[in-house]
Amino acid sequence: MCDAFTFANVRLVIQAIADHVIENDMGDRGVLVGYDARFLSPGFADVAAEVLAANGIPTLITDRDTPTPVVAFTVADRSLAGAVMFTASHNPPEYNGVKWIPHYAGPADPEITRDIEGHIARRAKAESAPRKMPIAEAMKSGIVKQHDPSGKYISHIQSLVDLSAIAKSRTKIVCDPLFSTGRGYIDRILKEAGCDVETIHAHRDPLFGGGSPDPSEGSLGDLREKVVSSGADLGLATDGDADRFGAIDSDGTYLGANQIIPLLLLHLVRTRKAQGAVVRTIATTHLIDRIARAHGLDVVETPVGFKYICQVMRERSVIIGGEESGGLSIGGHVPEKDGILANLLLAEFRAVEGRSLGESFSDAMRKYGTSHTRRVDVKFPDGAKRDALMRRLMERPPIKVAGRRVRDVSTVDGVRFGLDGGDWFLVRASGTEPVVRFYAEADSDEGISALLGELNALLG
Repeated sequence: MCDAFTFANVRLVIQAIADHVIENDMGDRGVLVGYDARFLSPGFADVAAEVLAANGIPTLITDRDTPTPVVAFTVADRSLAGAVMFTASHNPPEYNGVKWIPHYAGPADPEITRDIEGHIARRAKAESAPRKMPIAEAMKSGIVKQHDPSGKYISHIQSLVDLSAIAKSRTKIVCDPLFSTGRGYIDRILKEAGCDVETIHAHRDPLFGGGSPDPSEGSLGDLREKVVSSGADLGLATDGDADRFGAIDSDGTYLGANQIIPLLLLHLVRTRKAQGAVVRTIATTHLIDRIARAHGLDVVETPVGFKYICQVMRERSVIIGGEESGGLSIGGHVPEKDGILANLLLAEFRAVEGRSLGESFSDAMRKYGTSHTRRVDVKFPDGAKRDALMRRLMERPPIKVAGRRVRDVSTVDGVRFGLDGGDWFLVRASGTEPVVRFYAEADSDEGISALLGELNALLG
């Protein structure tokens, strides 16, 4: 919630970021400030620019609410010290947040985060007030300038996606930016390529139409209705800062990351002959592994969080990196999740295949094994009980789950139980909410139900 997200606290955080940038001799490279479509985000962006300018750091501020992947790309394109991004991503309108995107254009790694937190603590303890230069003065002096990052980003995306294939296929597409930053990106790129595209929820609404800007199944009823009623082939949605994605098939069926990432991996390998590693988080479908192995590709498993995928992308050649919560990136792009790119690649895949996503996914399962996934979140407001549950599962894991032998246990992030036959069950405490998340993958819906039926026993 926004109770602690005040202008005073934002100034303190931005001063700490300025301290970090200057300490690492990157102040001259400049910083970009971006923001999403929430009520106070533009005001927070101005406050950030005031603090950065007062510290002598050249600052660019986006000329409108802007997607996180566009901000990240601009960091790389202009060799900036980094970017400040104000967003609460897919969360409800009453939330807000701030993130630091370092010079490598991906999520801040733990070392950078700890350093900034240290600067915050030292400033707070010393009661050292953040520096401030009024925004009007900063703009007049030229140390702060407005910037439109869309053109360079769009040109880059056009080089990564076969838009001519989409146009030639006459694939009919409906876009839903969910009233937020994705407006004017996917639809613009497709229209400029001569594609058949229609957009809903195409104006800025800080209340997101009364819901959350989350491209999950429960939030895409309007998109589903439009796809079906208009006879479209595909519906594409992005979240509040356009780093996550979701899709609606021609029959109204929702597809999430656990279906889309395997399809895009297949597309990149078969159509583009891509080479490199495949990266996924521990909570993401293992169908990816079966596809990768069939094509002689290495799979790297990481803890949950795109920052871990980013680390791998910075260290080695990667075809695709993705997570079940709706984030992915590919080789040749920045190591930050990008819902715009993901959706356009999905449109390319649909155009090349010439059939529905559901048909393509069914075919993939016939070739590489069936996959049914589900996630259940259980509220756990008592942190001590939550910690005790996780400790018990790590120290005394069950021998069987749903009547099946536990073959192996992984503690990469939470506790994952690998079962005979290849099904698995993961229990992990959320790092951002007072919940415990239960993830399961099985070769049938009945198998999923059996695994999730073990919740009470595991919680006990």
